[in-house]
Amino acid sequence: MPPQLTIDPIGIIETPFRAAAGTPIQPSRAGGARGKVRIDPRYHDGLKDLAGFERIWLVYWFHLAPASGLLVTPFLDSVQRGIFATRAPARPSPIGISAVQLLGIDGGVLDVAGVDIIDGTPLLDIKPYVPEFDSYAGSRAGWFDESNSRRRLADERFAAPTDDPPKPRP
Repeated sequence: MPPQLTIDPIGIIETPFRAAAGTPIQPSRAGGARGKVRIDPRYHDGLKDLAGFERIWLVYWFHLAPASGLLVTPFLDSVQRGIFATRAPARPSPIGISAVQLLGIDGGVLDVAGVDIIDGTPLLDIKPYVPEFDSYAGSRAGWFDESNSRRRLADERFAAPTDDPPKPRP
């Protein structure tokens, strides 16, 4: 077994979405939803040269997602799938990624669009989106290639039970 990992967030993501249900499913379906990414002052120097990128990858912790089994029914399907063949938020290691549009940087605050993230989500890292590296036109997308789902917003299938307030995951 590998050693236990410790990850310190580098910031916090602020969005208009307060719960899993109603949050957009993926940035491309977010309709330009806006958010702010507040970077801890210790990491401000790391933002140098980021302003030249149209898109960035936000890497974050699904802090409100419940634990999950290895089989889930994803938002964009009605068939149970292996967790690693989905982008479901309830994962063994609840790490999320979103390629959002970078609109501007003011000090340690990033203005972004296309957010599909719940307000208050801990930010683990930022990486520049580079089309040459991050886009493979014509790639196969497994079961999703057959999906005709037009769903844009998440439902409650990966939300914490409503009778208990959400408990942040460690």
